[in-house]
Amino acid sequence: MGCAIAAACAFAAPSGAQEAAIKLVVGAPPGGTTDTVARSIGQRMSQDLKCTVVVENRPGAGGNIAADYVAKSKADGSTLLVTFTSFSINASLYRNLPFDPVRDFTPISMLANVPSVLVTRKDFPAKNMAEFLREVKAHPGKYTMAIGALGSSLHMAGERMKMMAGLEILNVPYKGTSPAITDLLGGQVDMMFASSLNALPHMKSGALKPLGVTSPQPLPQFPGVPPIGDAIKGFESNAWFALFGPAGLPPETVAALNGAARKAVDTPEFRRLLEGEAATAVSSTPQALGDFVREDIARYAEIVKFTGATVD
Repeated sequence: MGCAIAAACAFAAPSGAQEAAIKLVVGAPPGGTTDTVARSIGQRMSQDLKCTVVVENRPGAGGNIAADYVAKSKADGSTLLVTFTSFSINASLYRNLPFDPVRDFTPISMLANVPSVLVTRKDFPAKNMAEFLREVKAHPGKYTMAIGALGSSLHMAGERMKMMAGLEILNVPYKGTSPAITDLLGGQVDMMFASSLNALPHMKSGALKPLGVTSPQPLPQFPGVPPIGDAIKGFESNAWFALFGPAGLPPETVAALNGAARKAVDTPEFRRLLEGEAATAVSSTPQALGDFVREDIARYAEIVKFTGATVD
């Protein structure tokens, strides 16, 4: 094991009295997609680095509690952040973040991209995106969109669609995806953007009608469902997961962690894990991830400004 990672692993055992570990901090509770991604990646990184990798859940504030903890941690590679799209969204959604998402972190690698799908109640008066756009434009303000979590990537996908297509749709916020799906199934709301994990069973049963996916290409998990971008040129929206460390990580530590993360992402086991959610395993260089985050922050700032939403 290289000296950079050996130093990172040694933080937990300065006297040699206990086993060393690298900590992956996750801003979501156990059992969710972010937690699952972190545990799968951590297990495989541990094998490559010959060093224990543990996951620590610090949920709350859209991932900000975990991010702030890592931003203030020692820059030795011993404490890392597995985060998601809200990392970019929160830069403009929260007016008083206790950290800077660009300046206070070292990008390591992208881990996954997860598109979503626009679904409507089964009796919605449109069977494709072209008909959907005509119907909604003809009746501004008539239709409702369920929002499982304000400020989430799914919320922003809906806002991006409305902004790009000039649609007037009333948002109906819920305390979670499950009650939003329940009301959509019951016809109390008209549509929502949902992950494949939540939507696919209801699509297969015919209880929900899929109109388009947010990826630029069709997805094999959704046969016959075209990209929304075919009807709204330039539309694309993906949730993402990535690995970061605190600002100032030594270059040799970044290189070792990036190599281990990319090997983990490329394993058949990790790719199979993501297939159930129509997700794609994606790794990157640290520079490419840093560039992506800066661009993503700018993209979401435009959408957040359009919505007028703030959290604090």
